[in-house]
Amino acid sequence: MVFNIEIVPKGEEYAISETAVHEGRDPAAWTDADVEAVLKEILCAIDRVSNPGGEARAVTLRGFSWIVEPSDDQVVIAIEIPSGAAVAGPFEIEQQRLDEMIARVIAAARSSYPGTSARVH
Repeated sequence: MVFNIEIVPKGEEYAISETAVHEGRDPAAWTDADVEAVLKEILCAIDRVSNPGGEARAVTLRGFSWIVEPSDDQVVIAIEIPSGAAVAGPFEIEQQRLDEMIARVIAAARSSYPGTSARVH
């Protein structure tokens, strides 16, 4: 599946459009693994825009703010990190279900780092 990501780099007032590909299931059938992959792709896209020409860096699912918002009859994922913000989608999945999946994925990622809390938000 192909989806759009609108990225606003830190300190800028314009958005840059990126296209991402998720090789997994369609959103309605997503598992936590699909959600993790999509979140990492969004974070990688922000990094590519913020650091053009730089080498790809490792991605961890901690240290960012996120929200799932309705967009017509679908939803988008909005993410904010110190280097910028992004809105990805739209995705055809129930808002509450995706919100719960993201919370679960981030909590699992945080709990795998010593000395960090699994609490989300």
